Amino acid sequence: MGKWQTVTTIESPVRAEIIKGVLEQHGIMAMVINKKESVYHIHGHYEILVLRDQALQAANIIKNEITF
Repeated sequence: MGKWQTVTTIESPVRAEIIKGVLEQHGIMAMVINKKESVYHIHGHYEILVLRDQALQAANIIKNEITF
């Protein structure tokens, strides 16, 4: 996964998928990685990763266009 970079982390799986969808609408390939522990799902988060050459653009989209 050397060509992928984490652009944000979030607690909610629904919000992670929304961010992924918005990025994909802008032509940015994204994926969500579940970093929650597997038994109780209390600890951990979801990481949104994009290709390194699109990381700055993705971060700007997340910052300026997505609010919860």
